[in-house]
Amino acid sequence: MDEWVIWLLVGIAFSIGEMATLGFFMAPFAAGAFVAAILSVIGVGTGGAILAFAIVTLILLLALRPVARRHLKTPPEIRTGTAALVGKEAIVLERIANDEGVGCVRIDGEVWTARAYDEDEIIDAGSKVQVMEIRGATALVTQ
Repeated sequence: MDEWVIWLLVGIAFSIGEMATLGFFMAPFAAGAFVAAILSVIGVGTGGAILAFAIVTLILLLALRPVARRHLKTPPEIRTGTAALVGKEAIVLERIANDEGVGCVRIDGEVWTARAYDEDEIIDAGSKVQVMEIRGATALVTQ
């Protein structure tokens, strides 16, 4: 099997691995392997292809991975819709008791149906709670 085919298969394997993990760790290795495959087609020897693989991979890891990691983490300020409510503080307007099916809270000025995140927890009116999750139109909260 030709050397460029091996580099191409290595690049494809790293690309598939990147698609499976989405951590932008394998992508630089895939790019390095594709550059090595191109150089092998041109006629650069095995040593040159390995050196190119190592240099391209290292440069991409050092230069692009930190940028990609920052973009993968969405800060809470950018979240929208119900996702933006998770982690916020709320005030209990009506006693929350899951077994009775009662409870509501005020989150950012809006009234929401609420249930306790812990099934057995009962939360009295006037208490401050934290929104743990939103399911449909119901806020799951805890003290």
